[in-house]
Amino acid sequence: MPGGGSLTIETDIREMDSQFVRAHGFGSPGTYAFLSVTDTGEGISEDIRQKVFEPFFTTKEVGRGTGLGLSIVYGIITQHNGYINIYSEPGEGTSFNIYLPEIKTAIPLEKASPAITSSGKAETILIVEDEAEVRGSIRSVLEESGYRVLEAVDGMDAVDQFVRHADSIALIIMDVIMPRMNGREAFKEIRKIRPEAKAIFTSGYTADVIRTKKIHDEALVFVSKPIFPDRLLSKIRDVLEG
Repeated sequence: MPGGGSLTIETDIREMDSQFVRAHGFGSPGTYAFLSVTDTGEGISEDIRQKVFEPFFTTKEVGRGTGLGLSIVYGIITQHNGYINIYSEPGEGTSFNIYLPEIKTAIPLEKASPAITSSGKAETILIVEDEAEVRGSIRSVLEESGYRVLEAVDGMDAVDQFVRHADSIALIIMDVIMPRMNGREAFKEIRKIRPEAKAIFTSGYTADVIRTKKIHDEALVFVSKPIFPDRLLSKIRDVLEG
């Protein structure tokens, strides 16, 4: 909303019946948790609405966005057997409506396991992540745990960094989906330089979805986002000492 406006968030419990499914062209009969986010901005044209959930599609200038935000949202919702749709007209604002199936059975609370301290031994880890905030967060966790850190902003940058520091890099933490060169392609190039190179892959998608998109291999180590420090540090030690 370049000129300002209102953002409205609505929650509700909604019933989908066969009439709803026929009228809206999506869904399956049942009870759903409903979340709607509506703005009073410029709206979205029909041709853009048809593309907004595609990975790497963005209307922003080059270098101002990856175009992955809505595709990740779409992936998370569909993984939970939910639905998302858009209502928008140019000049009239936009509504994103999300439907998630109601859970009938209460899930018992689990007692948290004691935190495991997994300190580093001054190993050098290359972080490959196109989102600066995520990259910075991972860097802070690693440095506080005793690791040395190098950074790369995409797959091509990762290969360049590895060429320069191949002898010192003990592990790579790499986002799977990135502009220019994805994580799997970059790791393939890195293993041409050093076949025994080790990596942990990350993504906002689950491992199953990533495998379906054929950009991740079941044999590779994977950590889903959001990344929890204890889980990441434990996984790092497993990979380095494995």
